[in-house]
Amino acid sequence: MIAGVSTEFTPPGPESFDLPPIINGVDWFTKPVLVAALTVVVIVWFFWSASRKAEVVPSKLQFAGELGYNFVRNSIARDAIGSQEYMKYVPYLCGLFFFILLNNVAATVPLVQFPTFSHVGWAYVAAVMSWVIYNAVGIRKHGVWGYFKHQTMPAGVPGWLMPLMIPIEFISNILVRPISLSLRLFANMFAGHILLLVFVLGGEYMVFEAGSIGLAGVGILTFLMGFAIAGLELFVQAIQAYIFVVLTAQYIGSAIAEDH
Repeated sequence: MIAGVSTEFTPPGPESFDLPPIINGVDWFTKPVLVAALTVVVIVWFFWSASRKAEVVPSKLQFAGELGYNFVRNSIARDAIGSQEYMKYVPYLCGLFFFILLNNVAATVPLVQFPTFSHVGWAYVAAVMSWVIYNAVGIRKHGVWGYFKHQTMPAGVPGWLMPLMIPIEFISNILVRPISLSLRLFANMFAGHILLLVFVLGGEYMVFEAGSIGLAGVGILTFLMGFAIAGLELFVQAIQAYIFVVLTAQYIGSAIAEDH
């Protein structure tokens, strides 16, 4: 309880992310589901509109679409996967990047203001999809035993060290990757948004519920700092989408590489 404040401030916490259903009786239809569905519609519309009337001299929309596609193809897929096989994975990586990016950026969009991946289940699903894909392409190329050997037996390691290296490499390359992928994305979206809630709601509370001009002034400053936090969060949202997709591409490249 702050002295001079009329009512007690309840800080935001994990319960702030438990949103009620949009339609009563339809428990699964919550804001994260709606945001995810809308981002899919936006992504499909954007790339369809950008490519349906492609010209040698591109329109602004075509230029934007090509810029986004080329960024994923050249700066992520080609650089991380390499070889001549990278093109077959570009559609997945491109869709994954823009899906994560738009769902993250939704946290700073007025009236939406919620990052889908602050619910860990969404991050788990994205990570499991990537895990299935890079393991599947690795097994298809090397075979089950060949892929297991490829991922757990580093080249150049003495044979007497293999009993120690195999379980370490198996845990690191097979088991831990989807967990680290998902938790990194979830933790950044959750922490960033809850920090923003603390500044905005705390500032609003001190401005409207404060019993003194001093606390009201602090509340205004706190509220304004929330805008700086929102800018920082926007940067983190883009970086986390990039990191997730870069790591996915690197895992695919490692899975199909000839040498470990």
